[in-house]
Amino acid sequence: MNTVKLPFYARLALTLLAVVLVIYLMYIGRTILIPLFFALLVSVLLFPLTRLLEKWHVPRALAAGISLLSFIIAVGALIYFLTLQIANFSNDLPRLQARVTEIMHNLQHWISRKYHVNSQEQMSYLDKSASSMLNAAANSIGNAFLGISELIIWVIFIIIYTFFMLYHRRLLNRFVMALFRPQHRTEVAEVVAATRSVINSYVLGLLIEMVILAIVNCSVLGILGIQYAILLGVLAAVLNIIPYLGIYTSIVISMFITFANGTGNQALEVGIVFLVIHMLDSNILMPRIVGGRVKMNPFITIVAVVVGEQIWGIPGMFLFIPLTAIIKIISERVDGLKPWAILIGEETREEEKVIRTKGKANTKNN
Repeated sequence: MNTVKLPFYARLALTLLAVVLVIYLMYIGRTILIPLFFALLVSVLLFPLTRLLEKWHVPRALAAGISLLSFIIAVGALIYFLTLQIANFSNDLPRLQARVTEIMHNLQHWISRKYHVNSQEQMSYLDKSASSMLNAAANSIGNAFLGISELIIWVIFIIIYTFFMLYHRRLLNRFVMALFRPQHRTEVAEVVAATRSVINSYVLGLLIEMVILAIVNCSVLGILGIQYAILLGVLAAVLNIIPYLGIYTSIVISMFITFANGTGNQALEVGIVFLVIHMLDSNILMPRIVGGRVKMNPFITIVAVVVGEQIWGIPGMFLFIPLTAIIKIISERVDGLKPWAILIGEETREEEKVIRTKGKANTKNN
């Protein structure tokens, strides 16, 4: 069979067209694809437990159900714990409101002294801002209600999808193998195994990292005497799942709550503590726990987070990290896609040594 070799501009145009088409399909199909991808991550995470139960002669359907029920109980326990902490926090809301009012009055007096803007002008500006904020809040409440409804539907479908992925995993594996020619199936099996290993390591590593960070955050904040230490520590650990952006979001929220409830020095302490813990996590904890399985350079990681947010919203900020890792695994084993694997990956120490050696050699020659 003769193959037609297209010129570079034609191949580039077809590649860009394919990328745009894939992104467009991912955007319009996000309602279906997001629960499916979450279910894929959960099913890969629960696969070892399901296989262990099947080795103990537990029926396949019952093994999948027990694994899924264990996961639901674990997530429910975390939600229940956070609910208790938020309930304790809500009991102090009147005192917190009074503290915020006092801070606003002090700020108002400071603006009046510094910029010679009297209280009436400030209140007039605040009234105008408040009216627009109320309209925005009303729209936000409606959007939040729709978002909660959509979230509940997603959770239901994730549970259903996860069960059937665990139950029919052999059928799905045979389907993937049947898509390729027999001479390529060994390599396809290696890609599937590597993908499952990367997803499992990534998700399980993030969960272990979240537990360790929650313990460290709560302990340090408790030693410093910060109020709501457990709530702030767990919140920071959960938001840390979102790469790069989550930790800074938790810092802003925690510093505001601490400043409104305590002093400026305490708020500064909270920010410094979270930054130090984040630095230790990024350089020591994350590489050791999550490991070198998901080897992506920081630039591609940030791009994946931003693109994921634009296409799939907040879930995409989390899902596009393992999705990019899967693309890297596939690209490493397809000759035409190996340059993309190089772009997504990170330089090893051996590559850095080779680059330095070549740089020194070129300097001597010049």
